[in-house]
Amino acid sequence: MKQITLRAPFTVKGKGLHTGLVIEAEFLPAPDNHGYKFQRTDMDGEPVIDALAENVVNTQRGTVIAKGQVSVSTIEHAMAALYSAGIDNVLIRINGPEMPILDGSAAIFCQKIAEVGLCEQKQEKDYYIVKQRIEVRNDETGASIVVLPDNNFSVDVMVDYNSPVLGNQYAALESIEDFAQEIAASRTFVFVREIEPLVKANLIKGGDLQNAVVIYDSPMPQEQLDSLADLMGIPHKKVSEFGYIQEQPLFSTNEPARHKLLDVMGDLALIGRPLKGKVIATHPGHSINTTFAKKIRKEIKHQDVQAPLYDPNKAPVMDNNRIRELLPHRYPMLLVDKIIERGENYIVGVKNITANEPFFPGHFPQEPVLPGVLQIEAMAQTGGLLVLSTVDDPELYSTYFMKIDNVKFRQKVVPGDTLIFHVSFMTELRRGMAVMKGLAFVGEKIVSECEFMAQIIKNKA
Repeated sequence: MKQITLRAPFTVKGKGLHTGLVIEAEFLPAPDNHGYKFQRTDMDGEPVIDALAENVVNTQRGTVIAKGQVSVSTIEHAMAALYSAGIDNVLIRINGPEMPILDGSAAIFCQKIAEVGLCEQKQEKDYYIVKQRIEVRNDETGASIVVLPDNNFSVDVMVDYNSPVLGNQYAALESIEDFAQEIAASRTFVFVREIEPLVKANLIKGGDLQNAVVIYDSPMPQEQLDSLADLMGIPHKKVSEFGYIQEQPLFSTNEPARHKLLDVMGDLALIGRPLKGKVIATHPGHSINTTFAKKIRKEIKHQDVQAPLYDPNKAPVMDNNRIRELLPHRYPMLLVDKIIERGENYIVGVKNITANEPFFPGHFPQEPVLPGVLQIEAMAQTGGLLVLSTVDDPELYSTYFMKIDNVKFRQKVVPGDTLIFHVSFMTELRRGMAVMKGLAFVGEKIVSECEFMAQIIKNKA
């Protein structure tokens, strides 16, 4: 799948939950590989902050990202809307220190995105694929996030506030396409007993019954309720029994759990890549959410490219017979066994390393190691198959390599290893010339890499 951005800009305007300021945020289309970025237009130089987990500096009543002294808070609702729409690249220009809270949900962001539409871009989406169980847990709070391998993205959320009004609740999103209809309108919520310390900490200057669901679950005299209303600058409201206090009816009976699911998605968007996996969140909050996102970001920074998925039971895209029809190489120089995946701009090949390879008796007798130059040759042959896939009648053409740059060997390859090659175009194919990047993996680790240039030439009769 290709990366996606907005087809046209849109703007939202409203109060900030924490500051009470009227804030305007403009969402703009952005180029390939841009990611999510926030730009503070109210500050000198209009600084930009990448919306990535490593830039999270605070998670009290919302997610706050910062770069130096510049910060933007309450970004999670907008991020969830962008993430659920499959948007990869957008610039958000904002004239204040936080996103407007609007109605306390992501519904208005989703509506605006639907109105302007989406635009497919040239670069491929770069998924983070969960290949084994990943868990982050906080034993003090009981909060945890577990992510399991899955072909798609889904989220299950369980909450329990030990409250006579809000006890155990469960929410699930089986398909990300259902977010706008099933989850987006779920509003943020707060307990009456939490309001006074939040007001005194200047954390809800813009809070009111229009942008939050208030939960009354602990006895409080009407005079104290009236005093809290005065602190917040909202009208008095007579409350005689436990329950929910809000201007609009509940979106659903489990609206709080659905809102927590919304927050999980907004915080996972800080990974910087769409995720393929099943997320199970228990007692989630911004702290545990962003801790998980930071863990994934560390893995991404350690190794920017994930190893391709390899299912040996799946039929190959090209078997060895087809490869022999396209490449002129033969034993002992045919170094690609099969092609398991091919996209418009990339290809994935496999080479099984056995103890019977003809070069091992000399390299080396006591410690057989696959020569690095043959790893590069194998990547080049895989790249040749990628180039040949761009022409009609590929059997009539050959590829010749003209230049190799930035070669790195990170780990030795020995008998018993399965090499997986990922080769992709770095530039468009022009006048029969291609510039490609190759990566070789054993398991999840990169063992070698290089960049090379090739030319495709039609064979003489």
